[in-house]
Amino acid sequence: MRNALWTAVAAAMFGSVLASAAAPSSEGLSLGSLSPIAGAHAATRETRIPDDALAAAAQLRESALASELGYRITEALTTEVGPRLAGSEADARAVAWAEAKFRELGYDRVWKEPVTFPKWVRRSESAAVVGTSAQPLAITALGGSPGGTVEAQVVRFADLAALEAAPAGSLAGRIAFVDYRMERARDGSGYGPGSRVRSRGPSAAIRAGAAAFVMRSAGTDSHRNPHTGITRFDDGLTPIPSAALSVPDADQLARLLQRGPVTLRVALDCGWDGEATSYNVIGEMRGRTKPNEVVLIGGHLDSWDLGTGAIDDGAGIGITMAAGKLIGELKRRPARSIRVVAFANEEQGLWGGKAYAEKYQADVKRHLIAAESDFGAGRIYAYSSSAPAHAARADAQIAQALAPLGIEHTPGKGGPGPDIGPIAAKGAAWARLAQDGTDYFDLHHTPDDTFDKIDPKALAQNVAAYAVFAYLAASADGNFGSAPKPAAPAAD
Repeated sequence: MRNALWTAVAAAMFGSVLASAAAPSSEGLSLGSLSPIAGAHAATRETRIPDDALAAAAQLRESALASELGYRITEALTTEVGPRLAGSEADARAVAWAEAKFRELGYDRVWKEPVTFPKWVRRSESAAVVGTSAQPLAITALGGSPGGTVEAQVVRFADLAALEAAPAGSLAGRIAFVDYRMERARDGSGYGPGSRVRSRGPSAAIRAGAAAFVMRSAGTDSHRNPHTGITRFDDGLTPIPSAALSVPDADQLARLLQRGPVTLRVALDCGWDGEATSYNVIGEMRGRTKPNEVVLIGGHLDSWDLGTGAIDDGAGIGITMAAGKLIGELKRRPARSIRVVAFANEEQGLWGGKAYAEKYQADVKRHLIAAESDFGAGRIYAYSSSAPAHAARADAQIAQALAPLGIEHTPGKGGPGPDIGPIAAKGAAWARLAQDGTDYFDLHHTPDDTFDKIDPKALAQNVAAYAVFAYLAASADGNFGSAPKPAAPAAD
């Protein structure tokens, strides 16, 4: 999640650059044929949405609210494919499913683009207190962890900072345990500190000499469902077995440590296993008059392997596939194309989003604006975008059309979704349709991430919001500031 103040500052810093970069190309014109005044006017021409599009969007909103399409698409993915760990056999089935589903829904163009990445596999995992008070604990390996069995005394740290302050060698032959409790928040802001324990904790433990790393799951539930997720090991360090305890089991371990020394046995059978190739699967509903310009929406197709990937991110796939389908059914389509991307391997490092941005970096300007659904299936409560000053009117028109769905306009807040982030970094405009994530981290990356957790009415509200947003953006007269960003200056 991006800090709102940072976002506002960034918008102020880059808005004028985006506006000037969006000026029409002068290729084929003589220097004297384009006056400075004309060029400046073209760059800052106000973007607005025609009245007929606004009227059509109101009808689209109501039909989407009455539709179960997004819910049924999500049901199909999570039932017919189930868990979709990147690089697995199920991941390949998910790609085939997505390609077939786009065609079944009547998308005009359907294709896939390869994404290659390191393959991580999970085979088995267990943990148990041994000796006095012997008992099993619910644990899961972190993505990227090596396998191995370690039996050693546990040293508890209240948070990541405490572990990072541990002297080199002080944990020799021990298991580091970070007992940081993640905070619940509607916008998911508590996840930042929690996920940093997962991503940085193992390397800090290695520097202190630990033989293994365990953490309280980055989650807000109180069930015996550990939360997995990717971790990283800094260059030059030898990875150690790294895992997450369920929240109740972390509590149990902490209570045992208050009573005296605890020896824990952690056994993980997992690790990297060569490379795999998956695909970004793309469906497009062609625009009426400007089909080579696109509004991009999507989610990620892969999931972790503990649940069936319903809220993360089967719902995002269902929401955006359905939104594109409903727009495609309109008698009068928007001027631009609606492109829906089912991104590959988001969970282990945004591989699909990065590959997409690399492939289309020369076409940033053709991406009018992009939005991603990757925060569950809770109701959308806020809308914002990176729209610069010249697109503020259109941005407000979109917000007004979303207001009947209970969505507030919050300009200057938020940032792009994870897989949209790489192309946004190259200059593409982005929009944020913020979902209520109050309960999201009860389920995130756990065995409890299953289809029964989705509220069909809330999902329909999401479909309506994405359909209205994408349709109006694709109908806009003008742009939202997408333009290639200047290359960063070379370091001295």
